[in-house]
Amino acid sequence: MGQAHDGIDPERTVDSFGGEIGRGQARTIRARWELQTVTRVREAIALDLTARGVSDEIVSEAELVATELVTNSLRHAAPLSDRTVRIHWKARGDSVEIEVSDGGAETEPAPAPRQVWATSGRGLRIVRSIAHEWGVQRDERQTTVWAALGGPSRRRVGP
Repeated sequence: MGQAHDGIDPERTVDSFGGEIGRGQARTIRARWELQTVTRVREAIALDLTARGVSDEIVSEAELVATELVTNSLRHAAPLSDRTVRIHWKARGDSVEIEVSDGGAETEPAPAPRQVWATSGRGLRIVRSIAHEWGVQRDERQTTVWAALGGPSRRRVGP
């Protein structure tokens, strides 16, 4: 069992979305399309990964990546048809994959060019620097941005 992370109560069994912490092979949340979702998702991921025995370093990275991906979704895309954003994650040892799906935008998510004095626009650059791999999948209904932490994903990336 993992240690308590950032003051999280290790005795909790259900997160604020009503899901059982540390149960099953993976976890999926459909969260309201609102700014408060970011904090709730971050906490749910930390609780779940800590309960699964994931290292504190990877839990911290997962919190940061989830924060960036959900924030980017809320700021730059449209909600899914039910006015939510979907967050899915799974862990195998210290390898964690996180994906965030939304209704998409006119442009494909991509890291912004480096700008020293910029006050925003660093989200995907942060994800790219932390993740072992990351990518974007799009179809006519949704866009999913995913990241693999702690090791390679099971997805095929690039040519």
